Order: sequence, then structure tokens, then C-alpha cells
Amino acid sequence: MGKLKIAIIGCGRISVVYKEAFKNLSDRIEVRFAIDKVLDRAESFAKEFEQCSFSDRIEDLLEEDLDVVHICTPHFLHKEQIIKCLDKGIHVLTEKPLAITLQDADAIIEAANSSGRKFGVIFQNRYIEGVVKAKQLIDNGEMGKVLGAWSSLTWWRPPSYYECDWKGSWEKEGGGVLIDQAIHSIDLVQHLVGSKVKWIKGQIDNRVLKSVEVEDVASAAIGFENGCIYSLFATNYYTKSSPIQIEIMCENGIINIKGFDVTIEKDGERTTIEHNDKIESGGQGYWGIYHYYQIKEFYDNVIEDTPVKVTGYEGKKALEIVLGVYESAKESIKLEVSNQE
Repeated sequence: MGKLKIAIIGCGRISVVYKEAFKNLSDRIEVRFAIDKVLDRAESFAKEFEQCSFSDRIEDLLEEDLDVVHICTPHFLHKEQIIKCLDKGIHVLTEKPLAITLQDADAIIEAANSSGRKFGVIFQNRYIEGVVKAKQLIDNGEMGKVLGAWSSLTWWRPPSYYECDWKGSWEKEGGGVLIDQAIHSIDLVQHLVGSKVKWIKGQIDNRVLKSVEVEDVASAAIGFENGCIYSLFATNYYTKSSPIQIEIMCENGIINIKGFDVTIEKDGERTTIEHNDKIESGGQGYWGIYHYYQIKEFYDNVIEDTPVKVTGYEGKKALEIVLGVYESAKESIKLEVSNQE
């Protein structure tokens, strides 16, 4: 196989990360098409690459001979765009969240399975060096039983962040701080705990960002089938975007994550695994550089016909927790999770 022919749908804020990743991976890909509803944004992105066309219509992209499409569009558009690309025989890697309803998520997963194409969901922080090591230690039993977990996200999103036609709405964004920001820490916790969710008791509120209808703060207690209790807190009305903090308490030690550095305490020894900072990401510092690693791995999956790690099914796990917190909060109930696959 020669170089993969790549396209991107959505040339907004997150696209700068993809632009840098594409340049760093130019030995294996050719960027052929850029789509955005704002034509000037698509044109600006396309100018960074030779032989890259641009348009504001997805139909133009679907007429091209492409290997991989990256979906970087508003949440509510994911289902339609992903399925259209899969149906055309194109491999797809989408930004989180997979969708904004479980019904849409299931439709995407079904389309991916029936298409025979590779499909993945971006949860780049699973690729942090210390997270990879922590997952290995938990899975091989060295940390013992996982007893508890907590995560804290205290970020800042000014009113200007929501000055667009989709953010801040239940209909199009699907929620607020949980589905847009905290979904990454939620995914890391459930990934490390390695058990299905049994129940959720959550609360959400809009306390400060009154220009939007979605939550700007959320908290929850989440019970897993292995007995672990996860305490979740997230807000985006703090004065700055501080490093995310996560702790996983195990029988034989503790795993602490602060930003991209991971500290593992085990058998009386404390080891800090610092993150790699040698790759330019192009985005905000708190996004990290790990899009590059997940994108590179996805290309390897396509070229070598190997399984994708963060599949649609994997991407659905964090979404189920987010939507479970919303349902629990809105109905004022302790939500029992059925775990029907």
C-alpha cells in the first residue's frame, strides 16, 4: 500500500492538532480534502498541504478516492457524517463524543461493523505513557483489586467559547462540561478500573455561565460491578484550566494522574512517569500531544489490517456514563445500569 489518502471534516478549533499530526506523519499520508461549513476555514486548512482540495459540502468529499476521514465536527453531526463515510468504504476516526444519544452510538457501531472498515474514537489520553503503564499493572494484577477512584476537572470556559451555533445547547452539543470536557477523565477512570458500571447517582447545575442552557458543574457517585466507587467532579467556571487530577486506589498501591504525569505508589516505592513533550501538538497545552500517537496507530491499523484499540464500543463506554449522570440528575434517581450490549 502507498501513502494513505486522508481527509478531514471540520476545520475549526481542534483541527490545528490534526494539522500538526498530519505534517508529522507525512511519510505515510497525503492530505487530499478538507471540508468545513465555513469555506474560508476549509481553504485555509487545505493551503497547508499540496494536492489538498476543499469544499463546504460533504458530498464533494464522498466523490473522492479516500482511505481515511477524520470527523472533527459538532457533536450532533457525528452520526450522519460517520455513517456516510463508512458506507462509502472509507475508514473513519472521529473526535469524541461518539454521539449525543446511545441510539445514535449504536447505529454508528452497527454501521462500522457491517462496513468492514476501521473505525475509532479519539480518546487520546489513553496513550499517555504513565496511563499505559498503570493499565498494564492493573490488568496483570500487580496493583491488586481496584477499590476506589476520583477525578477532578476545574477548567474555565468564557462566554465567548459558546459564541457559535451549537455549543451550550442540549440539542446540538448534548450537554456541557461533562460531555465536552470531563468525558476524557471519565474515560480514563473507566478504562483503568476495567469494570462495567452498575449504578450512577449524579447532580448537574448551571451556576455561573448563564448564557448557556447546559450544565457548568457536575458531580456523581458511580458504582462499578467490581465494587469500585468513583467520585466525579467537573466544572468549567473556574478561573483557569488547571491540570486534570485522577486517583485510582488499589489494594497494593495508588495511581495518581496530574495533567500528563503519572505517579505510581507500589510496595513502598514511588515512581513518577513524566510525559513526552517532544512532539508539537499545535493546540492548547492542556490537550497534550497524544492525538499524534492515536492517529499514528490508526494509520498503522489501516495499513497493517490490525484491530483498532479505541473502537466504537470503547468510545460508547464514557458516553454511557455521561448520559447516565444526566438522566440520574434530571430524574433525581439512582440510575441502575442494565449493561446490555
